Amino acid sequence: MSNKVVKFGGSSLADANQFKKVAAIIKSDDKRRYVVPSAPGKRFSDDIKVTDMLYKCCELASSGMDFSKDFQMIKDRYNGIISELGIDMSLDSEFDAIVKELKARPTKDFAASRGEYLNGKVLAKYLDFTFVDAADVIIFDTKGSLLLDDTVKAVRDKLKGLDNAVIPGFYGRTTEGFIKTFSRGGSDVTGSIIANAVKADIYENWTDVSGFLVADPRIVDKPDVIEVITYRELRELAYMGASVLHEDAIFPVRSAGIPINIRNTNAPEDAGTMIVSDDYNFSRESLSHTITGIAGKKGFSTINIEKAMMNNEAGFGMKVLKVLYDNGLSFEHMPSGIDTMSITLSTEKLDAVRDKVLADLRKAVAPDHLEIEDGIALLAVVGRRMKNTRGTVARIFASMAHARINVKMIDQGSSELNVIIGVSENDLPEAIRRIYDMFINSEKQ
Repeated sequence: MSNKVVKFGGSSLADANQFKKVAAIIKSDDKRRYVVPSAPGKRFSDDIKVTDMLYKCCELASSGMDFSKDFQMIKDRYNGIISELGIDMSLDSEFDAIVKELKARPTKDFAASRGEYLNGKVLAKYLDFTFVDAADVIIFDTKGSLLLDDTVKAVRDKLKGLDNAVIPGFYGRTTEGFIKTFSRGGSDVTGSIIANAVKADIYENWTDVSGFLVADPRIVDKPDVIEVITYRELRELAYMGASVLHEDAIFPVRSAGIPINIRNTNAPEDAGTMIVSDDYNFSRESLSHTITGIAGKKGFSTINIEKAMMNNEAGFGMKVLKVLYDNGLSFEHMPSGIDTMSITLSTEKLDAVRDKVLADLRKAVAPDHLEIEDGIALLAVVGRRMKNTRGTVARIFASMAHARINVKMIDQGSSELNVIIGVSENDLPEAIRRIYDMFINSEKQ
């Protein structure tokens, strides 16, 4: 029996009106059999997420202070949703159990998980689906690492014979029986795991945007939505800070060959973005651009090393890398010339050992010139089609030259999937806009 796993984020379930939208989406396709909800998010800009309200209750409980007033706000939020939806249910016993646990053992993981737990209860009742507690199927070891094989087996056993179910996101339990939340990725990870376990045809991740954008909308005005992106491209963009799914939320479905569809709860007619395997057949795409996306990140420094006859000195690079290793530093890129080497790395991490690194490098390789340049931004231009398109790098540089932007570093991997460019932090927004114009706007004309 074919099925889809659908995950809905906090903004998609912030109030009763949003619940109604979600229910309409689920009911419009009988393949949407398994639902993973987040806790209620913000209803308006100054609103407070339920999870943050629960954290505050936990904090007060940990200090032995009264949190009844704060917890009443949480109760009011859920009871308001229940009332507006017109469903016949009470969460009083659940509320009492949460208060009792917070007074006895106020742990952050337990407190944070209750937002999803309660929302799952309400949504299951509203949809008339079976509620499955994530604590019964998402299993962590005693150190907090997910036991994927055990989890998949537990999910399959629990869902066997259930046509529909609601499984809250974000949490599970340890083998010792304690509630444990995911460190990041939250409900996205749960949805991915459920999709893997039920061998879903597709994993739909519903949020408040119509898919991933080619560029940051804070920099580029109304950028295009990426229609189809491969997991490898997604990883490259995520690495550069693009707001995309975390790798932990991707692995369970990527390993099972299940595509992810990012959709907009408030615009369900939009196709969104499809995230597909690297061997996906793209022949059906008629309107495609040379590049898939652009992303940039500030906060880098470059260590510039110059030494005559460097290329003839055996082990030079090894000595440099050992200095970085001894100081606990990893580097992002390391382009080199005959007598020069440039190492780009995080400014924040470098600052803690800056003087020592310079001293260690002078001692290790005796450079003719050594300096650190701060204020560097890295920009990634990513696209599976770049490999087979002539002149891509030339067009990137042309767009920069027209804007009088100085390129400080360029690095292209052997896969030719992406080009990394180093520019001044001040030039990053304009560089992104110029590249977008060159590859997206110009190709529309």
